[in-house]
Amino acid sequence: MPLLSVFNREGKLLPPSEIPLVVLSDSEWRARLSPERYRILRAHGTERAGCGTLLDNKQAGVYSCGGCKLPLFSSLAKFHSGTGWPSFFQSIAPGNVEERVDRSYGMVRVEILCGRCGGHLGHVFNDGPPPSGLRYCLNSEALDFTPADRLAELADPAVELAAPSAPAGTRQIVLAGGCFWCTELAFEQLAGVLDVESGYCGGDPQRANYRAVCEGNTGHAEAIRISYDPSRISLDQLLDVFFDAHDPTQKNRQGNDVGTQYRSAVFYADESQLAAAKQKIQDLETAGRFPRPIATSLEPLGPFHSAEAYHQDYARQNPTQPYIQHHALPRACQIRDKYPQLLTR
Repeated sequence: MPLLSVFNREGKLLPPSEIPLVVLSDSEWRARLSPERYRILRAHGTERAGCGTLLDNKQAGVYSCGGCKLPLFSSLAKFHSGTGWPSFFQSIAPGNVEERVDRSYGMVRVEILCGRCGGHLGHVFNDGPPPSGLRYCLNSEALDFTPADRLAELADPAVELAAPSAPAGTRQIVLAGGCFWCTELAFEQLAGVLDVESGYCGGDPQRANYRAVCEGNTGHAEAIRISYDPSRISLDQLLDVFFDAHDPTQKNRQGNDVGTQYRSAVFYADESQLAAAKQKIQDLETAGRFPRPIATSLEPLGPFHSAEAYHQDYARQNPTQPYIQHHALPRACQIRDKYPQLLTR
């Protein structure tokens, strides 16, 4: 079964999980879809430029497959391409949109398909805007749109009920140490760490999305929320790894990543977490662990906003990406070398 991401009953996009394909006969598809939607999704048709009902839609929300309701694109990735078709620079989650070579009409293009039902969506081209440089060009008839305040309607109850519940006694800590792709990978390899979620913390809740946070003026930090079993790994050990997984002496930056969104921070949920972080910083400075003063800020934990699905487990999903090769992997290896006793076996 493919690994796909769907929404839960709280309107939150879940991490990828195994979800069965939707496989119907041609007659069943014809009964389910309107003639025009069938022509696009199942017969690989294309609607006329400038005629799609979703071309000029500017509402916040999610675009899903018109055949099986799988979430495909977020409005945050939509842009005006001037081509006459709805355009996006990235999909909502790895696996939800598939690609294959299309040699029809004497051309070589890359067709995009729904990852669950195989419905034809459009094509993807290498002339889009940053950060992906891609332009996913879609047919409106292939899509359904759900406003941001109604995302719970996209919930897949079977997937949510099948998800394992967190073990009793699980605790969480939210840390920020530069790009969350790097910090996530460093902690995912530790025994006792049950989950690592990338997100945004410490800023304007209305602007908690990657595009806005990258501008550096939302107040957010790229952060990770670590769920862990305290019987297997302690908060003190997690803080040890945290201060070795990035350079805590750099203020509002990590290497070439510059801005308050890359600040070093511990977002404490209670007085015990604050005390532990203060003590750790004091111990490190007393020991002369770093050549410069530690710049890590200690900030009360406010709302944690989960990052877009494609950021979750990014390094593991994209091991050959240059940034991962040059930054995330070396940091993770550094932690492996220094803390072999903390690694998963």
